[in-house]
Amino acid sequence: MTKLLRVLLWLAISLLGATAVGVAAIQRDEPINALWLVVAGVCTFAVAYRFYSAWLVAKVLTVDDNRAPAAVTCSDGKDFVPTPKWVVFGHHFAAIAGPGPLVGPVLAAQFGYLPGTLWILVGATLGGGVHDAVILFASMRRNGKSLGQMLKEEMNPVIGLIAMISLLAIMTILLAVLGLVVVKALAESPWGLFTIAATIPLAFIMGVLIKTGKASVTAASVFGVFGLIAAVVGGKYLPPSWTAALTLQSTQLAWAIMIYGFAASVLPVWMLLAPRDYLSTFMKLGTVAVLGVFIVILAPPLHMPAITPFVNGGGFVVPGPVFPFVCITIACGAVSGFHALISSGTTPKLLAREKDIRLIGYGSMVVEMLVSLMAIIAACALMPGEYLAINSPINPNDPAAVTAQIAKINSYGPAYAVTEAHMQQLAADLGEPHMIGKVGGAPTFAVGMAHMFAQVIPGKSALSLWYHFAIMFEALFILTTLDAGTRVGRFILQDLLGQISPRLGNTGSWLGNVTATGLLVAAWGFFLYQGALDPAGIAKSLWPIFGISNQLLAVIAFCLGTVVLIKMGKARYCWVTVVPMLFLTLVTFTAGYMKLFSPGAGGFYPEIEKQKALLASGLTGPALKAAETSLFNARIDVAVTITFLLFVTIIVLGTARECYLLLTKRKTPVLRESPYVAHPGEDHVLPTSLL
Repeated sequence: MTKLLRVLLWLAISLLGATAVGVAAIQRDEPINALWLVVAGVCTFAVAYRFYSAWLVAKVLTVDDNRAPAAVTCSDGKDFVPTPKWVVFGHHFAAIAGPGPLVGPVLAAQFGYLPGTLWILVGATLGGGVHDAVILFASMRRNGKSLGQMLKEEMNPVIGLIAMISLLAIMTILLAVLGLVVVKALAESPWGLFTIAATIPLAFIMGVLIKTGKASVTAASVFGVFGLIAAVVGGKYLPPSWTAALTLQSTQLAWAIMIYGFAASVLPVWMLLAPRDYLSTFMKLGTVAVLGVFIVILAPPLHMPAITPFVNGGGFVVPGPVFPFVCITIACGAVSGFHALISSGTTPKLLAREKDIRLIGYGSMVVEMLVSLMAIIAACALMPGEYLAINSPINPNDPAAVTAQIAKINSYGPAYAVTEAHMQQLAADLGEPHMIGKVGGAPTFAVGMAHMFAQVIPGKSALSLWYHFAIMFEALFILTTLDAGTRVGRFILQDLLGQISPRLGNTGSWLGNVTATGLLVAAWGFFLYQGALDPAGIAKSLWPIFGISNQLLAVIAFCLGTVVLIKMGKARYCWVTVVPMLFLTLVTFTAGYMKLFSPGAGGFYPEIEKQKALLASGLTGPALKAAETSLFNARIDVAVTITFLLFVTIIVLGTARECYLLLTKRKTPVLRESPYVAHPGEDHVLPTSLL
């Protein structure tokens, strides 16, 4: 293809993408076709990956494929293992794609499809992809060191210590929210719980078969996939005794998630964590690909308007106005600080070539961008009233609360009309006891996905089967991140504990592993249990705190990236990290202030005063207990939010000081990269290294 034809082709792709975004933004009279969002996403993906990512790795990072990365120089056959790039891509994508690209966009659909779509397209290409690639690059050149260790070395020990404490605190909230999303999706859902529970013995069997050599990876994979399908179908035909045993309340499920998280972190990686991740990667990528094809085939209309009345605040799915809350509600899929833990965790210890930073770091992020767009489509293809009823933060077993909530939804206008009878029929069609009050985002995505799958592959019980398949798919997405995140968090905690006792810091010590895991699970389990007690907890407090903390973690990562670029002599390119860092700082601190003080954003201090007044009114029985729980949670939320904002303020100011000293030559730049080692010229990779 000649240069002129290439220029014309990319110009056409760019114009097509811009047209799609323009149509999505301007159309108001009738429902827009979902294909416009698909076209916008695919064109943005193509242009950003072809041009911006190529410039980033070549000019800004100047990757050197002749340089041996950490996976080669530190190869030990255990943690550092040179691995084929597509296997690393699967591992990295499975680790970063937790609840964010599915749940966040679904919750943000409250504002309409347009705000979330614009934030995803801009955030992922100019922020998230840069964030992931820069941190992966930095870690690969520093023997796979963690984000906290790199901050300590590249800035100073005080900033490094504060960063490690911040990372651990943020990880605690992230893991609690991951667990709570699963809890809300599986509460009083025996079919869904059976399907997810069945994946644990399947993973054990796969791990044993592969570890002992009794079966090949291919044979074990086939067994696992067929096992998952059998679990989804079998859940429909559970005997009454099993149905009763598996109908668990939120608090019971919270304990189950804690036990699982502890086991996944302590047990050998080949026994549970690796086979589940490996199996879920097939399920994730395969299901996402099929969903994308079905969206193209069906071209569903988006019934949710481009902009809803909730953009100014007052919504119960996401408290607060569209800015800054759309930016903290959608983290993964746009910009996610959690990715920095993976990009400086397992991935840099596996990637065999520096040139593949573009594919793994930037490429995985923009693929996740497309997943987020699919989640928006799935949510916005539902009728608005149905969407709001599913995401209502009420107790579905309280008839008076249900009736009042349906009336409230209908008060928004004819476009939001919904009835109790309709929601009861929907629950029956899906094989669930109820669908009102299924907060958390996961059930909403599952309903939208089930409707699309059932239209393409219909059947007598198609809707219920596809719904529970979607729940299983989402839970695998989330639990993969929860168990991997618990293990990563355990490593961070052991780094801190090692300063007290070397034995506790030894990752090879059972005492250190069990102690650190127990402390970490107890910490995130506390927030998970408190969220399980409060029907409105995930929307009112935990998801906003999750979003704020996640984006604050991204700010910390961008701080490191900025300092590293200056020390590399790339100060003229620092805008690639500084601009998203400043934007996210503005977003998170504004959201943090509003969550503390604004009544319209579900502020914690107004909530404290509200609950104090209710307690003073003489409540009794369940109402008294609910008010006490809400008051306690609000006070905890205040402490957590202020702590996060304070820690990140110190880190940002410390970064600003470091950059000033470096740019004014008051401090000699010392780049803490590992010594240069020439690449041996052969990949020497192990195809099954993840297992």
